[in-house]
Amino acid sequence: MSKELSFKRHRRLRASDNLRALVRETHLHKEDLIYPIFVVEGEGVRNEVKSMPGVFHLSLDYLTEEMKEVESLGIKSVIVFGVPKEKDEVGTQAYCETGIVQKAIRQIKKDVPSLTIIADTCLCQYTSHGHCGVIKDGEVLNDESLKLLAETAVSQAKAGADIIAPSNMMDGFVAAIRQGLDVAGFVNTPIMSYAVKYASSFYGPFRDAAHSSPQFGDRKAYQMDPANRLEAIREADSDIEEGADFLIVKPALSYLDIMREIKNRHPVPVVAYNVSGEYSLVKAAAQNGWVNEKEIVLEKLTSMKRAGADLIITYFSKDVAKWLSE
Repeated sequence: MSKELSFKRHRRLRASDNLRALVRETHLHKEDLIYPIFVVEGEGVRNEVKSMPGVFHLSLDYLTEEMKEVESLGIKSVIVFGVPKEKDEVGTQAYCETGIVQKAIRQIKKDVPSLTIIADTCLCQYTSHGHCGVIKDGEVLNDESLKLLAETAVSQAKAGADIIAPSNMMDGFVAAIRQGLDVAGFVNTPIMSYAVKYASSFYGPFRDAAHSSPQFGDRKAYQMDPANRLEAIREADSDIEEGADFLIVKPALSYLDIMREIKNRHPVPVVAYNVSGEYSLVKAAAQNGWVNEKEIVLEKLTSMKRAGADLIITYFSKDVAKWLSE
C-alpha cells in the first residue's frame, strides 16, 4: 500500500486579493514618506532637474504652492536641500541667517505649519570645492569642520527646523551637533543622522540637482566603503552613543542587509534613503516602457520597510501618496 503524499499548502493564503491583503505582513503608509525638496535663490524658478524627471529646483515664490500640494496628498514630512547662488571655501551660506535653507524653513513654518521640516545639514552644496568640510592642503579637516556643522545645525533650528539631519560623515559630527543644539537651547530638537552613508555610485543625479560634485578627488576618505558591513555597525553604534535619535541608511536598495542589521541592533527609528540614482534608473526604464513604474516603485519601497525601515526618504513620495490613495 503506497504512503499518502503529505505537504504544506501555502497557496491557501494567496487565493484572492482580499485574502492576500488580510495576511500581508508589511505595509507602506503615507506617513512613512519624507519628500526631498531643492530650494534655490531668485524668483520664478521652477526648473526640472535634467537627470531627475519630476524633480524641480524651486524658488521661494513657488515653494508654498508645492508644500500645500504635499500636505494635501497626506505626506507629513519634507527634507530641505538648498542650492545657493554664492559659494566659498568654508560654506558660509550653510550657516548664514539669511541662507536659502533658513529662508525656506521659515516660509514653510509660516505657510504650511502642519509639515514636519527636516533640514539636511552639510557643507558640500555651499563650498566652492564641493567637499563636506574645511579643506587644507587637499585634505578635509575633521575637527575644524565640526564647528561649522554645529553652527549650521543651530542656524537651521533657529529658523524653525523640527529635525536636524547631518549628512557629512565627519567623525564626531553627532556629538558636536548635539552639544551645539543643547547649548543654544534646542535640547528637544532631534537628530536624524546619516549614520551609514556609503561612497556610492548612486548619487550622481543628486549632485546634479544640488550642484555639489567635488571639484577635486572624491569623498571616499569620509564616506563608507560599499564592501563593508561591520564598519556600518560601528558607525551606527557611535552615533547612538553621541545622541542620534534616528539612523539613516544611504543608499537603500543595495544595502537592505545593512538596514536589517541596524534595525535589529538599535531600537530607534531607521530611515531608508531611496537615493537619486535609484529614482532615475526607474524613471528612465519607465519612460522607455521597460517596467511598470507604479508596481516596481511600490515593490522596492515595501522591500525597504520589510528590511527594517520605519521611514523612507524618496523622490517618489508624491506619486506613492497618490497610488496609496487609489
